[in-house]
Amino acid sequence: MIVTVTANPSLDRTVEVDRLRRGEVQRALTTSVDAGGKGVNVSRALVAHGYPTRAVLCSGGFAGLELLALLRDTGVPLREAPVTGGTRSNLTLVEPDGTVTKLNEPGPGLSESEVDAVLAAALEAIGGEADWVAGCGSLPPGMPVDIYARLTARAHELGARVAVDTSGAALDACLSAGPDLVKPNLDELAACAGAEIRTLGDAVKAAQVLRDRGAGAVLASLGPDGAILLDRTGARHASARPAGSVVSTVGAGDATLAGFLAAGGAGERALRAAVCWGTAAVTLPGSSMPAPDHLDRVTAEVQRSIDPDRVLTK
Repeated sequence: MIVTVTANPSLDRTVEVDRLRRGEVQRALTTSVDAGGKGVNVSRALVAHGYPTRAVLCSGGFAGLELLALLRDTGVPLREAPVTGGTRSNLTLVEPDGTVTKLNEPGPGLSESEVDAVLAAALEAIGGEADWVAGCGSLPPGMPVDIYARLTARAHELGARVAVDTSGAALDACLSAGPDLVKPNLDELAACAGAEIRTLGDAVKAAQVLRDRGAGAVLASLGPDGAILLDRTGARHASARPAGSVVSTVGAGDATLAGFLAAGGAGERALRAAVCWGTAAVTLPGSSMPAPDHLDRVTAEVQRSIDPDRVLTK
């Protein structure tokens, strides 16, 4: 079983417009509302493929009630930690050329007791059953930056492996606890390693910095350039081609992590699954997660030998 922990879930509204014109009244072409938050998306993707999962999240207010209802409708097993503040709502504006503009709220401020309740809910969900625990996403106000480090240490005590997908200070803080896997995107990898990344070789060197600081393995998503995996056996690069055009990149990184964990969380097979799931996700609207039939339209390639001079797409 894979337990996901989402410290700052959201109600995600996606609006398609013909063109974003500042200062004008515009009519939406389409709208959709999804349960959001990185860990929530991972669990949604796992459920779509029939993998056992449990989503741990805090929720509050009317948006929190709608978020929980959406998750129950999609069959995601939940472990909720109620909080006083209202769950945040995020807005994504999508233009026909694929340009995405996101407006993300900070989330509710949490008290010390509410932080403790979130961690306790996570540990209860892990029990002795979880193979993997994925701590995902940004932190709401009041959540200590070492929360994923604390989660890693406690989950290891319970016999579970830990993946962390976060950024900034929270990513920095978790490394010393030795998570089995971290999954930054290109910008997050560069920021954490303190290095400019222009080529595949740069990305591998930056990933090694994170391993040197404590991460067991680094799965870095590189947008249209696929993903790299660096672990104790070396580095591999994987890329995939979607059958359709890019519709939305929202949640693609979460689908990537879900695919990697579903395929065992290590090695070439998991890397291939990761890029297939992530690539399939970009052909879907909003933050929709791919189902098995979406993967049939994706072709993936894994390379053991990495060209260090290959320039990455910007």
